[in-house]
Amino acid sequence: MTLSPEDLETIEKYALQNAVKYGQAPQLKSVMGKLMGEFPQLRSDPSAMSEALEGIISKIVKENPEAWKSRLCKIAPELIEALSVKRNPCKGLKPLEGAEIGKVVMRFAPNPNGPATLGSARGMIVNSEYVKMYKGKFILRFDDTDPDIKRPMLEAYEWYLDDFRWLGVVPDQVIYTSDHFPLYYDYARKLIEMGKAYVCFCKGEYFKELKNDKKACPHREVGLEENLRHWEKMLAGEYEDHQAVLRIKTDIEHKDPALRDWGAFRIRKMAHPRSVIGNKYFVWPLLDFAGAIEDHELGMTHIIRGKDLMDSEKRQSYIYKYFGWKYPRTTHWGRIKIYEFGKFSTSSLRKAIETGEYSGWDDPRLPTIRAFRRRGIKAEALKKFMIDMGVGTTDVSLSMESLYAENRKIVDAITNRYFFVWDPMELEITDSEPTVAKLPLHPTDHARGIREISVRNKVFVCREDVEKLKVGSVLRLKDFCNIEITSLVPLQARHSAVSLEAHQKSKGKIIHWVPINGISVKVRGPYGDIEGTGEHGIATELDKIVQFERFGFCRIDAIDKEKVEVYFAHK
Repeated sequence: MTLSPEDLETIEKYALQNAVKYGQAPQLKSVMGKLMGEFPQLRSDPSAMSEALEGIISKIVKENPEAWKSRLCKIAPELIEALSVKRNPCKGLKPLEGAEIGKVVMRFAPNPNGPATLGSARGMIVNSEYVKMYKGKFILRFDDTDPDIKRPMLEAYEWYLDDFRWLGVVPDQVIYTSDHFPLYYDYARKLIEMGKAYVCFCKGEYFKELKNDKKACPHREVGLEENLRHWEKMLAGEYEDHQAVLRIKTDIEHKDPALRDWGAFRIRKMAHPRSVIGNKYFVWPLLDFAGAIEDHELGMTHIIRGKDLMDSEKRQSYIYKYFGWKYPRTTHWGRIKIYEFGKFSTSSLRKAIETGEYSGWDDPRLPTIRAFRRRGIKAEALKKFMIDMGVGTTDVSLSMESLYAENRKIVDAITNRYFFVWDPMELEITDSEPTVAKLPLHPTDHARGIREISVRNKVFVCREDVEKLKVGSVLRLKDFCNIEITSLVPLQARHSAVSLEAHQKSKGKIIHWVPINGISVKVRGPYGDIEGTGEHGIATELDKIVQFERFGFCRIDAIDKEKVEVYFAHK
């Protein structure tokens, strides 16, 4: 047997968990027992597993307990949590460096080219939580000055505001960068007058060649008056699209090409989606320039941004240096990788929606807050999920199961239970008389009452529950009666003489069911749609979360005559 990379990672995870739990080198026998008990595929070759484990332990013992925790937090934070330590070292928000009570100003700055995703939720929640901790000011700033690649959607502005309200983290101030073109133009003119910016007419590919060769653009040393004249002609619309770019002077021989004379403004003769802006401007600020000015003007004290944006800070630092400003304290965090969604971007999702691959931004297969809301994920669960993740430079790979576990804690006690049968198969109870089955709305909260189901001699059951049965098999229709199978084609049964107590002791199969005249149900979920039949009581739960027993938690989304559409949340 050859152990796969996944097997080796599993062995390392549990070896580290053992080390963290006991504060000493992992115990080989203890870890072996754990692995053999929980991972059947590893039992086929114990010697290979033992040899791999010994090698892993030999590496672990060379590190200290803090390194063990750090590594386990990175590859399996759920195993840290399972130790039931008083405080999970992977969780929570660490203090902000240099933060003072009442003086912290932070922002979340999305591009409104689509609604908020899970990645957006992290920024929305963590920034607002920090501001709350320090009694500061939280600003929502729409960075909406990219008319091409990330063209704003008018609906997205309100979607973001709506998601903020749902999360309960309403910002103290809302800013639109597209309102501030004149401000950016004023600062650009000052930089030109200071000799720190110039109008470049090089074609994109040509400038890239110059930059890579550490050579200056031929327009770099043009005189002040000529530069200002070109700038005014840019603003007046006298140049064509992409004909001229305003660049910030940096070090043309800087070791990082991305920092050499970077572009601050470009010409695009197109309308902004916001009618108040429309066709008013021809010269558009690039994100690094607009963001630098906004952060200063708004008095930003702390910024949290992705580590992939470190170059932005380096570029913006030139502007701060030229104007003598102090750059905000910056914290970088790693990317989030969600196993269930893989890589995604708002731009790619938008294209997929436009081509009909998805039904809309709240399609249950999408990683948007709108989709999770529609599925029945609670704001409290999402907030805890994001806060527990903390802030660190390490890329985070996790499963949605962590979020679902938080949501389950909230909804389990407050949701009514119902039966839903997918891939239904008709079952006739030959000796049945019309009756009314009385079932609890919640298995432990009896104060919630009961639900009554009228039953005749036929019910629907799931095909997978009965397809391997034999004549004479005894089943229990949950919370109703015991039956004995008398025929497979057609599927028939009769009441069984076996008592409930005897049936339970015999470990006979308990299955769920619905009356033959139940209501049609369509479940929309992240892995596709499922159709079946449910109890009529489901139709009384519009916009509420319920649990379909043995299926999962769902939110009742729409009721149309005799059909109910629901969105699947999780198991």
